[in-house]
Amino acid sequence: MKKVAAYTLTAALLVSLSALSPSSYATTASQITKQIEEKNREKAASEQRAKEAAAEAARVAKEQQQVTDEKAQLEAERDKLMAEIRELSKEKEKTEAKVDEAEKQLKLTEQELEEAIAQVEKQDELMQKRTRLMYSNGVVSYLEVLLSATSFSDFLDRFDSLQIILQSDREMLDSFKDAQQEVEDKKLQVETQLAELEAMYEDLKREEQVLINKEAEKEELITKLGKKYEELHELHEELSEITEEEERNLVKIASDLSKLYAEKKRLANPYSGGKLGMPIDSKYRVTSNFGMRIHPITGKKKAHNGTDFGAPSGTPIYAAEAGIVIVAKYTSGYGNTVIIDHGNGLWTLYAHIKNNGILVKEGEEVKRGDKIALVGSTGNSTGPHLHFEVRKNEVPVNPSNYLK
Repeated sequence: MKKVAAYTLTAALLVSLSALSPSSYATTASQITKQIEEKNREKAASEQRAKEAAAEAARVAKEQQQVTDEKAQLEAERDKLMAEIRELSKEKEKTEAKVDEAEKQLKLTEQELEEAIAQVEKQDELMQKRTRLMYSNGVVSYLEVLLSATSFSDFLDRFDSLQIILQSDREMLDSFKDAQQEVEDKKLQVETQLAELEAMYEDLKREEQVLINKEAEKEELITKLGKKYEELHELHEELSEITEEEERNLVKIASDLSKLYAEKKRLANPYSGGKLGMPIDSKYRVTSNFGMRIHPITGKKKAHNGTDFGAPSGTPIYAAEAGIVIVAKYTSGYGNTVIIDHGNGLWTLYAHIKNNGILVKEGEEVKRGDKIALVGSTGNSTGPHLHFEVRKNEVPVNPSNYLK
């Protein structure tokens, strides 16, 4: 177990009653009583300041947690937005590729249309030439056909051939015009598709920009929350320093009180040697002795300043000797703790008491064997047990040398 620094005695007593004559005892006792009262007022004020600082530190810690949670939520929302932006960027790239492909297709279609128009014009010109050769003023010269024919049958054959040629030219022209129309329809379709793709691309760009703006807003809020957390952290550190300062002040006050209580007790029935009584029923075995050991929580080798007795929660704890209770409250590491000053520099300490298990008050006088507390597992503890220490002139000593 770690050393309790809060109750270290200084080298000399504030008031040495042993040096005073019996005639001056009443005055000295009165001074001690007044000093005890003053120290208790200082203690109450220091405890109140420590309590207020601890309460404010708890509030700040709670706000820190809220800021942490809010920051984590914003970071999750930002990450989601970034994922959406990545998906939109991919979709935009695909759409842009489709736009490029549609533009290429449009160029090819325009070339096809130019070729189709050229074919129509070429075919139309060819047909016009033939028509001009076959017709005179818009009427077929039957006389030429007849004159050049060897017979009427030959004339009819020649005339039908001319009609077939003209019909073929017209059909080919119509076919080229149909092909031209198909290309024009295809061009219109490609232009419509291109317009739709370009509109889609612009929509994706706008949507992407909206998400980018939202992501930037989240990032700005995250930065602000980060700064707020740092401010709260600094405030929490300051409050912790105040709490520690008050704890140091309480250590000094406790030391002063212990000396005053010790003097008061010394005049009555101070400890004069001999064995101490067992702080717990002897049926409960020792689970950890005084000396170096591997700490059960930290796993590091460390001095154990007392003796541990394994016992169920709620088991009675007894005063090992008569004395004055100088500590009866929760302390760091030890949990709920009672310390009794037996006079002549001897203290006994009882730690890890259960919540609501302290049965005495500071300043109370107890007798040997009085029930003062109940076994628990508060503070740095791995299970219900009594941690019992004996201290002689500020220094932890082996309890087994004092116990029966």
